[in-house]
Amino acid sequence: MGRIKASVRIDGQDYWALFDCGAINTYIVEDVASCLPTFGLEKPEHIALGGKTHNVTRKCRLTCLVEGYLIDVLARVLKEIGKDEEGRRIEVLIGALAMEEWGIILIPKQKRLDMTHYPKEFIEY
Repeated sequence: MGRIKASVRIDGQDYWALFDCGAINTYIVEDVASCLPTFGLEKPEHIALGGKTHNVTRKCRLTCLVEGYLIDVLARVLKEIGKDEEGRRIEVLIGALAMEEWGIILIPKQKRLDMTHYPKEFIEY
């Protein structure tokens, strides 16, 4: 499994993100999600993330730039995601489903993202 930390741009602001192929879904902290379209859930989702359990009651449409490429995904809103190994607050966690959809590949040895598989067109079968 791999994890890469990088900055993402949301509404003209940079936020600290963790790209984690060990997480299926995408998450965002409340204060960052406050500038995005959010909606409540009929029934809370119970999740375990970062050694803690959370009750997700809202989701949001996250549109951000990753290395200049536009990414648009559904994110679960959490009070806090946690901190990285250096103690920096993680504001967005991009999970495996979003990385697969947008062609984001992790290169852990080089600590970077590979965006060469970013889709130029979407083909539905």
